[in-house]
Amino acid sequence: MVPGDSGPAPRPEVHELTRTEFALADEVWRDYHGATGDPARDRIFAVFLDGRIVSLARCRRHPDGSMEVDGVFTPEACRGRGYARMAVGALVTACHNDDLFMYAVESLTGLYAEFGFVSIPERDLPFPIRERYTWAAGNMEGAEVRPMRRRAGL
Repeated sequence: MVPGDSGPAPRPEVHELTRTEFALADEVWRDYHGATGDPARDRIFAVFLDGRIVSLARCRRHPDGSMEVDGVFTPEACRGRGYARMAVGALVTACHNDDLFMYAVESLTGLYAEFGFVSIPERDLPFPIRERYTWAAGNMEGAEVRPMRRRAGL
């Protein structure tokens, strides 16, 4: 090793959180719309670097069986390194047998398109997902979100 060289950079690791790890996600999400995980209906995928979470993505099963992707979040200090892409990739791989729906932040639609998500009319979202955005009163452009879907099996 060369003096001053700390060796290879740590490699990010991605895995689905266990029930006992949900509190770790809740801590990271504290500054993200107060999101929390529910082990009874959520699957959460996290990217870890040096033992700490640097990005999250959640897939929530609603009572009607529809699957919503949300809670994709990377703390500001960790952005721009592809961690969200890794978290979403793990989620899509694990949940590929289900149709996945989301309201994507407009600036991130390109990222989701890489995983097979396409824009859809809001009316094509399952009701429990659409219901979460009733405050927008159909003004998705003003809310800066776009309804998207990824078909099962892609």
